Amino acid sequence: MDGVTPFAAPESPFGLPLWLGIAVMFGIVVARAQATYWVGRAAGAGITRSRWGERIGRARLERAERFVARYGPAAVTLSFLTVGVQTAVNAVAGGTRMPFGRYLVAMLLGSAMWAVIWTVGGLGVIWGGIRLASASPWAAAAVVAAALVAAGLVVAVVRRRRQSKLIHDEEVR
Repeated sequence: MDGVTPFAAPESPFGLPLWLGIAVMFGIVVARAQATYWVGRAAGAGITRSRWGERIGRARLERAERFVARYGPAAVTLSFLTVGVQTAVNAVAGGTRMPFGRYLVAMLLGSAMWAVIWTVGGLGVIWGGIRLASASPWAAAAVVAAALVAAGLVVAVVRRRRQSKLIHDEEVR
């Protein structure tokens, strides 16, 4: 052998065994998702009794509740694969009173995926960025600049496509 132990368990970015790092991240995301669901649930109950709820209409609110009860679990699970969407999806799931059993299963699956992704990959990228910045601030700045340019290009393309679709839709009318 070359001194490398085969199948050695890697450490998580926390310096903990990988399984423990994943467990910590899982606990964090479950606590956050549960809090968001229950805040959404409390807000949703208030919305149905408010003037805003009257404006939306009880029939529409009930239709939204049925839709989320049926298709929401997939949205909840998949939201954990995104950045910035999972909080909104969990709040909407609570606000529309998604049945808790369905929500819980979907949330636990999504949380497990999130914990593995962030512990194994996401935090590794963050720590790598920190190491790059400490070794070469100019290289880190170049990476950030390239990412911002790429994000700007994506936003420009999406806006241009939406605008051309709006123009096309108006011409069809």
